[in-house]
Amino acid sequence: MASSGQDSDPAPSITIGAGQARIDPDRYSLGSYTLVVDGTPQSHVDLDDPSHLVFEYVRRIGHAIDLLPPGPITALHLGAGALTLPRYVEATRPGSRQQVIELEKDLVDLVRASLPLPRGASMRIRYGDAREVMERLPAGLRGTVDLLVVDVFGGSRIPAHVTSLEFYQAAAAFLSPRGMLVVNSADGAGLAFARGQASTVSAVFESVAAVADPGTLKGRRFGNVVLIGSHAPLPIDEMPRVYSADPLPAKVVAGRELRDFTAGAPIVTDATAVPSPEPSRSVFGGR
Repeated sequence: MASSGQDSDPAPSITIGAGQARIDPDRYSLGSYTLVVDGTPQSHVDLDDPSHLVFEYVRRIGHAIDLLPPGPITALHLGAGALTLPRYVEATRPGSRQQVIELEKDLVDLVRASLPLPRGASMRIRYGDAREVMERLPAGLRGTVDLLVVDVFGGSRIPAHVTSLEFYQAAAAFLSPRGMLVVNSADGAGLAFARGQASTVSAVFESVAAVADPGTLKGRRFGNVVLIGSHAPLPIDEMPRVYSADPLPAKVVAGRELRDFTAGAPIVTDATAVPSPEPSRSVFGGR
């Protein structure tokens, strides 16, 4: 699978903690592949154009990354998937320094063998639980991270221990003054989980926005809510234009609207944290 010009069989599936993982060729796009874990499509990679993001929530994280000042950045990714976002950073901000934390070494080995990383990419991968490894990172990294992406799933659910106030406080310690935290949250009807996450992130960061399609924000369907937090002011006035112009448009919720969105949602702590709700199989096309 090293290039789109070669015909090859799909990578064999492997067993990891979350179930079976496999890499499927994209039937609609030569040179593109989807990582599927326990029946859940988790990552999409276009080897010919790593800046091409397909999944809705990944595109929204990509737009958040684009809001950072131009040039190379220092990035920390919790959760590897198919390394889609590290590839995006490398493609759009060459010279960036990146660290990735992933629980499943076998998964990364499968991805790297099947979907090789760009040559020369400055990307270190560490293995273990996202929160535990993050908290053991070198002290010199604290206060230097421009982008911290939290995209941690165990199968199709977000583990409870990466959703709490204590976790986000620990993550915030790594951010530079202009640094940005971007969290992929997922929820369904009622949005109790997503609202709790927005409330918790807002307790740590001075400037926060939530981004999702209007149907998800209204609780009409299960979907992803991307939370963006920073101690520096986010470009709130610019963000609606960026997200509404996307082929998969999304709504930006910030300021008073975000406070209304989180009204009554308690801050999540280690003592009260629960995993994200389980989506129905129909969300992923019954795969």
